[in-house]
Amino acid sequence: MNKLLGRRQTTSSGHTSPDAASLPGSSSPPDVGIDISSTDYALRRRELMKMMSDLKSMGAEALIDLPSVVVIGGQSAGKSSLVEAVSGINVPRDSGTCTRCPMECTMSSHATSWSCTITLRMGFDNHGKNMPRTITVPFGRTITDRSEVEVWLRRAQSAILNPNIPSSNFHTKTIEELRSLKNALKFSRNVVCVSIEDPDATDLSFYDLPGLIQNEEAETVALVKSLAEHYTKKENTIILTTIPMSGVLTKPDTLGAGAINQRRKWVEIIEGRSEDHTLRHGFYCVRLPDDAERTQRLSRAESQRRAAEYFDTTSPWNSVTDRHRFGIPGFVSDVSRLLIQLIEEALPRLREDIDKLLAQCNKEFDALPPPLANDPQIEVLGRVNAFCDVFKGFVNGSHVDKRLAQRNRALYAIFKRDIRGTAPDFRPLEKPEECPPLDDTEGKMTLTERDPGVNMMGIYDISKAIQEAIGWELPNNVPYQAKANLIAQFVKLWVAPSERCLADINDVLDQVINTLISVHFGRFKVLEGYVGNLIRTQVDVCKALAKEAVKTALDLETTPYYTQNTHYLQSLSEKWLAFYKIVRKRKLDRAQIGYECVQAIPPYHRGESPESKALRALAEAGYTGLSIPDLARLIPPDSCEKELIVMADVRAYYHVAYKRIIDHIPLTIEHALHHALAEQLSQSLLTSLLTDVASGPNFSERMNELVSEDASIAQKRTSLSMRKQRLSDIRRRLMTFGNST
Repeated sequence: MNKLLGRRQTTSSGHTSPDAASLPGSSSPPDVGIDISSTDYALRRRELMKMMSDLKSMGAEALIDLPSVVVIGGQSAGKSSLVEAVSGINVPRDSGTCTRCPMECTMSSHATSWSCTITLRMGFDNHGKNMPRTITVPFGRTITDRSEVEVWLRRAQSAILNPNIPSSNFHTKTIEELRSLKNALKFSRNVVCVSIEDPDATDLSFYDLPGLIQNEEAETVALVKSLAEHYTKKENTIILTTIPMSGVLTKPDTLGAGAINQRRKWVEIIEGRSEDHTLRHGFYCVRLPDDAERTQRLSRAESQRRAAEYFDTTSPWNSVTDRHRFGIPGFVSDVSRLLIQLIEEALPRLREDIDKLLAQCNKEFDALPPPLANDPQIEVLGRVNAFCDVFKGFVNGSHVDKRLAQRNRALYAIFKRDIRGTAPDFRPLEKPEECPPLDDTEGKMTLTERDPGVNMMGIYDISKAIQEAIGWELPNNVPYQAKANLIAQFVKLWVAPSERCLADINDVLDQVINTLISVHFGRFKVLEGYVGNLIRTQVDVCKALAKEAVKTALDLETTPYYTQNTHYLQSLSEKWLAFYKIVRKRKLDRAQIGYECVQAIPPYHRGESPESKALRALAEAGYTGLSIPDLARLIPPDSCEKELIVMADVRAYYHVAYKRIIDHIPLTIEHALHHALAEQLSQSLLTSLLTDVASGPNFSERMNELVSEDASIAQKRTSLSMRKQRLSDIRRRLMTFGNST
């Protein structure tokens, strides 16, 4: 006895014949008793079956979920006997596992005489992976003698299991030769397709899968299981599971007369009254020929007559009302109708699925670069020139992509901040730690990031610097060397920020260059590697020149310390001197620092400051245009006057040099690195390229090599092109059927 498991992943149960109602617009199955071979339903059924066959030969099963019937079962479960009873042919039988690849059996009643053809559908490689294109290989001649089918099926399966041997080599092999053959594969996903033309058959197509095994190596068991899962996991699959009555279910003619309870249980199952065994499409009970009957080679009609007689005369089967549940004819008829109904329901979704796959394939295909159309030399030179033009636009800031300019400006701003952090930290008191940093002449700004190399210096520190620089100067003359030594202290701190800035600029340049190389030459990996090396070599040359140029710019800030911006220098010196004097006077006058020192010239919020009052009084007296620093001239000479002057002069020169260096270094980098590279790159690349290529034995061959397409792109284009063609063919077949019906 065998059971029919309904469409996968459905849980409802039923025990009557399947719903034979068709979709709107389709032909309905005729009433029982009418010759259906010439009806509209039969015509449409043949057309649907033919379309499914065509789609499978196109490899559609690997792309969309085609409706199908799958027969599975364990070893000795009666699966082979069921296949023989349904198809009317003999299949190979051996001890152990005989079926080692799927067999698709398609039966058509649209024929005047019996015939059988076998083809091999090769859609998987030796590792079970999908091939780009499914190949259908005719296998042998058309068979007109049923007794020859078994040996041809053995030959076909051996050809499947030995894919490296031409299939024609197996056409003449005997059964003994096939049994002794050591196959290259234990199992295969490729399919032996058996097409049967039989006027007495019911139109049906099903897969016979290798029987589920247990007493084999774990790898082999897993392989057979995965093969079964490949076919049964799909939603549009009707699964036929064969189970002998010697286990969970038993063969009906093996139940003894005394097995009353077992007989009652099976009647309940067949009639759909068993709560423990429910299936969407219920169970069918068939009596299959035993070994003795197979030896007699009974005709299909005789086998079915004996089965019908057994079920009609044997209790309890003869008491079951639904006689359609017994025997092969009713079973095959119902499965055929189920399959046709499933195909009808799935057609709209199949068309949608194939349209989505085709759209995605076109999208991926269009995303690939087109095949090379230009002469290789024109292609190479054109890409080199385009690269150079785009890079020049990056450097000039005229290109739509402003990354290079914007990132460099940000780095130059950081450089400016770092140089500002090297300002001398002069505090005009004997105890400088009692006064906060004085970072501008109005006491309104304090540096947030100060170079760790800057040391706080007070009156005594400056006095010491003066003393250490005195040579044979006359009394009351501060040696120039004292100021030079103090200037040198902050100038030497500029080296590290400058080198750091150049290194960061180089990193940005490398990123931009690599991106542009990939954009302009990435399609051709050989050209990308070759021209990329030439470009990076030139970049390294310009980097070295830029490094020397930055060093030269820094050397210019060493001795002699010089500026022609004397007015600005003098103005700053006076402001800083006045500022230092006021801060120092307040300390001496009030003998305390606190708030007044933090706000060296505070904006008095609770009243007018003394300096403001003095300026207002002088303005009323006619002395207009004065500022707070001018009041410092009225302060009596300080005993530390010369130290204050040194502080003011050095601090003033710092600002002059600072404003100079924060422009000079960025401009040096831009001209020595970016602009020099942009100007030299085109000529350098073309010279190196033509010199190298021309020196070879074959100029044209070398150019062709440079623009040879990356193998992965060519392979992907070929794969997508084949997939696109296959999807288009499948879509055309689906649409042709829809239009014709």
